[in-house]
Amino acid sequence: MNFEEHAAKSLILQPAGIPIPRGILVTSAGDAAKAAKEIGPCVVKAQVPAGKRGKAGGIKLADAPTDAESGAAQILGMRIGDYVTERVLIEEQAKIAREFYAAVLHDTEARRPLILFSTGGGMDIEDVAATNSGAIRRLLVDIDTTPSDDAIASMLDGLDLGAAAEPIADILKRLHAAYRARDAELLEINPLALLADGRVMALDCKFVLDDAAILRQQEIAAQGSAGAMTALERRGHESGLKFIQLDGNVGLLANGAGLTMTTMDVIQYYGGRPANFLEIGGEAYTKAEIALDLVLSNPGVNSLVINFCGAFARTDVMAEGVVKAWAKLKPKVPVFFSIHGTGEEEAIALVRRELSIEPYDLMEDAVQAAVKAAQ
Repeated sequence: MNFEEHAAKSLILQPAGIPIPRGILVTSAGDAAKAAKEIGPCVVKAQVPAGKRGKAGGIKLADAPTDAESGAAQILGMRIGDYVTERVLIEEQAKIAREFYAAVLHDTEARRPLILFSTGGGMDIEDVAATNSGAIRRLLVDIDTTPSDDAIASMLDGLDLGAAAEPIADILKRLHAAYRARDAELLEINPLALLADGRVMALDCKFVLDDAAILRQQEIAAQGSAGAMTALERRGHESGLKFIQLDGNVGLLANGAGLTMTTMDVIQYYGGRPANFLEIGGEAYTKAEIALDLVLSNPGVNSLVINFCGAFARTDVMAEGVVKAWAKLKPKVPVFFSIHGTGEEEAIALVRRELSIEPYDLMEDAVQAAVKAAQ
C-alpha cells in the first residue's frame, strides 16, 4: 500500500522525530491561497502516490497567495501517472544548502533491511546508481537488531558532511526504527536537505506499507492510497476476484495464488509473457465465467493456460465451471490444460468430452505449447 507525501510525513516521519516542513493539505485553489497567506512563501505539491511529480508539472513555487492559488488551480485535476490529483500540499519553502538521499528497504538477496544514503539527493536514485554507484552508501542490518552508532558513522565516513553528520546519523537511526515499527517495504526521503541555517530536514517522503501488515497497521492504513486499477481490474475487484492485468500475451487461470505465480514464472522461463494474475481457488471457482471473461477481455491474450492442482479442492468441480463458461463465451484463442490432484480423472474426462481437448501430463508442456501458440 502506497501513501501520499503528506500522509507519509505526518504519520511516519513526524512521530519518529524526523524534522519536516510546515504544511497544510488543501483541496481547492481558494484554500491554497488561504494556506499560503498563513505559511508565507511556499511550494504547491500535487498529492498522488506516484513519482516524478515535478517533471509532470505537479510541483510549483509560490511567493505569494495569488501564486499558490494559480499553481493549485493548474495542478488540481492534473493526471500524474495513473492518478488524478485531488489534493495539494502547501508547504513552506526551504533554503537548501545541500541535498541528500536516505532510505530503508528490503534487500531480497541478503534477506535483511538495507539502509541507503547518498549525497546525490534531489534526483532519481536509479540515475545516481547508473552514473556513480560508489556514491550510494549501504548498510545491511540484522532483522532483529538496530544499527549501531559506529556502523552508521562508518557508513557516512568520508562524505564531508561536516556538522550535518550528527543529525543525519540520528535521522538514519530514526528512519530505520520507523521502518520496523510501521512494517514498511520502503521508507524513503528524497531529498533529505541541509538547510542554510544548519538544520537537516525531510523535504519529501515515500512510504510503502507491506500489504500483509495492513491488519496490524490499521490506524495508518485507513489513510493509504488504493492502487490505480485498470477497467478489467476494477471489474475483477467488483466481482470479488483477485485479478491483475499485465502486458503479456499468455492468459492464465489457476487455483491458488502459489500455483498461479509458479505458472507465471514457468511462462516467463519458456520465453512467454504472462497476461494476468488470477486465481480461482476456494469458492472463486463458482465465478469461472467471470474469471474467464476477464482473462480473455485482455486484448493482448493470444493463448490460455489453465492449470489446476487439487488437494482439498476438487479439480473436476473447477473444470466443470470452466467448461460451462467456455460453452457460453465461445472463445477463439487456443487453450492448454494441465490437471492434477483430487478428481483429476473426472476432470480430464470432462475436458476431453466437452471441449475435445487433451490435457497435458506436465505443466511445463502445457506452458510451452501456450507460449508457442501466443507467438
